[in-house]
Amino acid sequence: MKLAVVGSVIGVGAAMLATGAITTLLFGVSRLDPFTYLAVTALLLGVSVLACWVPAWRASRVDPAVTLRGE
Repeated sequence: MKLAVVGSVIGVGAAMLATGAITTLLFGVSRLDPFTYLAVTALLLGVSVLACWVPAWRASRVDPAVTLRGE
């Protein structure tokens, strides 16, 4: 999750810098629309949480003795 947060911070900063170059492509959205930045950041962090949580949850449900016997 630390990597996802750092990536989000870097990505938002880069997006703010890049909007000057792509202003003509933004239809119906202001250059620095806070709702858009918050929504996209929340979506990406939510997907990151699921990507971390689901494998950890599945691994926690496995009996260690069964896993050790399998190897």
